[in-house]
This record gives sequence, C-alpha cells and structure tokens, in this order.
Amino acid sequence: MLLYACMQVYAYIYEVEIMRETLKAFKVLTDETRFRILNLLLERECCVCEIEQALEISQSKASRGLTALYDAGFLQQRKDGLWSLYSMDKAINTDYRGQLVAAVQESGRQNPQMAEDRERLQQAIRTSPRCSGANTPCAVGN
Repeated sequence: MLLYACMQVYAYIYEVEIMRETLKAFKVLTDETRFRILNLLLERECCVCEIEQALEISQSKASRGLTALYDAGFLQQRKDGLWSLYSMDKAINTDYRGQLVAAVQESGRQNPQMAEDRERLQQAIRTSPRCSGANTPCAVGN
C-alpha cells in the first residue's frame, strides 16, 4: 500500500513538472524577439553578434533571448574558443516543442519581417571581439 501511495505521489509530481516545462516553452515564445531568434536558428547555427545584426537589436537583448530559449529547452550551445554558438536542439523533434518549432517555421515563411531577418542573417559580419575573424562575413553553418 505504501509503495502504491509513493508511486502516485511521484506520478503527480512528474505531471506537475511536465506541465511547468510546457508552460515555460509556451511563455518563451510569447516574446517577439525570441520568436524571431528561433526563426533565425532554424536557418543555421549562430553566435550572439549574428543575431544582434540580423534582428537589429542590442547585444544584451540578443543574449537574454538566447538564454531564455536555451533555458526552455529549444536550443543547444557549444563553445568555440571564447565564444558561444547556438543551434536548435535536435532532441525537441521528439516532443511537443518540435510542434511549436514547426509552427514558428510555418509562421516565418509567411511573415515579411522574418524573411528580412533571414536575409540580414546572410549578410551578418562578425564584429564582436569575442567572435573569430572579426569584420568578416559569418560562415558558420549547421
């Protein structure tokens, strides 16, 4: 009997945690900047300065947006020397976040602003002192 009760409590806690993670994923996509960042990362891996230039936003706003998306489980991060590169987390294709990303991708195809963001991403120049090859076109790809 005690084992059954413990299993019920564990199942409840697990369900509450899943609900919190799901709500966090939805909340992170309610911000326009984070939505647009996700749209860029669907194209390829990016560093902060590429996001900054493509969206025409400050470095701090780009960093905060990337951190929120990373914390919600949408992104993976890898270090290359002193700087960080962000890309879509491939594991999301197996859960509800994959469906949310598919909705972002579909929305991006129909949104002129998001199309302009992707075009600016192609012209991004690494300007951050932490980026290698400063003042050269970004050539990082997935």
